[in-house]
Amino acid sequence: MGSFNASLDKGFMLVGFSDWPELELIFFIYILIFYSVTLFGNTAIIALSRMDLRLHTPMYFFLSHLSFLDLCYTTSTVPQLLINLHGLDRTISYGGCVAQLFISLALGSTESVLLVVMAFDRYAAVCRPLHYTTMMHPVLCQALAIASWVGGFLNSLIQTGLMMAMPLCGHRLNHFFCEMPVFLKLACEDTEGTEAKMFVARVVIVAVPAMLILGSYAQIARAVLRVKSVAARRKAAETCGSHLLVVSLFYGSATYTYLQPKDSYSESKGKFFALFYTIITPMLNPLIYTLRNKDVKGALWKVLGRAAATV
Repeated sequence: MGSFNASLDKGFMLVGFSDWPELELIFFIYILIFYSVTLFGNTAIIALSRMDLRLHTPMYFFLSHLSFLDLCYTTSTVPQLLINLHGLDRTISYGGCVAQLFISLALGSTESVLLVVMAFDRYAAVCRPLHYTTMMHPVLCQALAIASWVGGFLNSLIQTGLMMAMPLCGHRLNHFFCEMPVFLKLACEDTEGTEAKMFVARVVIVAVPAMLILGSYAQIARAVLRVKSVAARRKAAETCGSHLLVVSLFYGSATYTYLQPKDSYSESKGKFFALFYTIITPMLNPLIYTLRNKDVKGALWKVLGRAAATV
């Protein structure tokens, strides 16, 4: 029997994708490429949001926070995965595992809250256009962003603390990083009370935000349907379409991983779902916002034009 308060010299072994050795090299190449695209794309979004005055709006303020979150989230898991796939070292210390669990959970929770804030911003833009500037004041935007970060890290602190108190049997994690559902599989005593508390925390940070976002977009849909102008409807669709796509990608994978009973969780499927929301979604977010947004594309071409002029 082991636990998180055991000696730090034991650690865990991350199985990763060693059950499919013929796929490890392929995974390594593709994940390295995806990670590089993620770093470049999200860094570009942050830089454009700072450099172009047209993007100094609440929407792009929150988008830059989302890009920073994606940068941090992928960096908290992907380097460890690449080392694992290369076969150099499949072990991780107790301290490293706790840190990875806390950071990845905190960043994922923060993104869940931030997506609600972004939905509220879209609601204000579409349903209250005349009051938008007043409602989304820079001070309020700063407060909402801070609240997202504080809420995410507080949720992670609670769940990580509960996890550390659980007795664990074994040190073999059938995953490529330290994630909560895998630890629940290692619990070797009756921990129904602790698991119930953790499930409530997950519902608060995943299901409640998802319902709030659905409510916001229901109001947006009602407002759009009352508009007779086709051009206005198209503009509203462009404004909200990117955010809806991001929300679908994020909450779809999060619901599978975090809102199902421990006995129903498949570790093999979980690893592939984790690839999706730790690598694929953060890589797609900049592409979704760039390809579907005229302002971002305009800012990008403007910066590229300046760079070409200086050469």
